[in-house]
Amino acid sequence: MKNYQSFVLLTVFLFLGGLANAQIVEQPDPLRPSLSDSVKTSKTDTSRTATGQIKIDTIVVKNPVVHVFRYRFTADGTITAGNVDRALLQLTSSVDYRLSNYFRLSSNPSFVYGKQNGILAEREYFGDLRTTYRGERRLYYLAFGSYERSNLRQINRRLTAAAGAGYKLLNRKRAYISLTDVILSESTDFTELNDISIIRNSARLFGEYSFDNDRIRVTHTAFYQPALGRYNVRWNASLSVQLKITEVVSLRSTLANAYESLVVPGRKNNDLRFTVGLTYERK
Repeated sequence: MKNYQSFVLLTVFLFLGGLANAQIVEQPDPLRPSLSDSVKTSKTDTSRTATGQIKIDTIVVKNPVVHVFRYRFTADGTITAGNVDRALLQLTSSVDYRLSNYFRLSSNPSFVYGKQNGILAEREYFGDLRTTYRGERRLYYLAFGSYERSNLRQINRRLTAAAGAGYKLLNRKRAYISLTDVILSESTDFTELNDISIIRNSARLFGEYSFDNDRIRVTHTAFYQPALGRYNVRWNASLSVQLKITEVVSLRSTLANAYESLVVPGRKNNDLRFTVGLTYERK
């Protein structure tokens, strides 16, 4: 029975993957920050003075740091042959590592590769490295850098570096919402257009909600990134629904949209896609 269910899920995954439109590389939704292991606890020490009075001392003790490593890996794709020959592979992941009670490192790399009738259509790379300071607090600070390359949008290289702050609007077991805002320096090398170097303000809204004892999880991520001093806007948003099959494997569907006001000639400003894939996640 388990083998039959796995076969059905894989068939659905491959079929729906073929419905995807033009592929884009947006920043995947991150892993929700784990609960802090540095919660302060109190220990009471009682003793008597020389006069017989009871003296109570409260000692604040910090729990030892636990170096938590968590990751998520998602894969989807499709292969068709006949009147239209198409091959598509899409890989996304999220990694989170707690260095100490103050610092965390995280990364959300992704890769898309696709061919249409033997012609390369998509070869998209995105990689970043992010550090968070005081991530267990409601107000925290972050800095990151990223690298992007896109055959779809004819970008040879895009480098960014950013720093700013984040705020947890809601932080409960079944619901989490955070808002971050950073100042971002961006340098883009286009295939046909002149290279540009600009400063952006980048705002991100991220939310995660779980239902049915964590069997169903819904996440959304939205970025709005206007340039400062000129009209050049980028934004992307995604909505994902994840259904747990086993403790570590889930079926995941994602609807994502990306927009850039400045693109090379012959390319559209907006890209929309819908994908279904399998996710492997350990926390």
